[in-house]
Amino acid sequence: MVQCQIDRLDTSFAALSDATRRGVLARLARADESISTLAESFDMSLTGMKKHVSVLEQAGLVMTEKIGRVRTCRLGRRDLATELAWIEEHRRLWAARFDALDEIVGELRMKEEADAPE
Repeated sequence: MVQCQIDRLDTSFAALSDATRRGVLARLARADESISTLAESFDMSLTGMKKHVSVLEQAGLVMTEKIGRVRTCRLGRRDLATELAWIEEHRRLWAARFDALDEIVGELRMKEEADAPE
């Protein structure tokens, strides 16, 4: 179960790590589009866009459907709840660490001010 969740996070974050793929998701959030239309709008070869769409499909973020000669892309049904939970857990962890660091810095400043010659 844990390994499956780690694999899912790896796949999702890998898919989201590329600006073109994030751009594709933004476009598909507005409307479904064909792979050829996406390729044109990103000034990219059809083969290159197919690879990007494939990565998004493997992550469950995009679904494609072939109708005749046209492959249409739409947002996948999978949400990013697991990824958001992971990010939130680590945000809280880092916030607590920075709060502790702020406390230490504050104590050091007070000590420095107390030790400073008048």
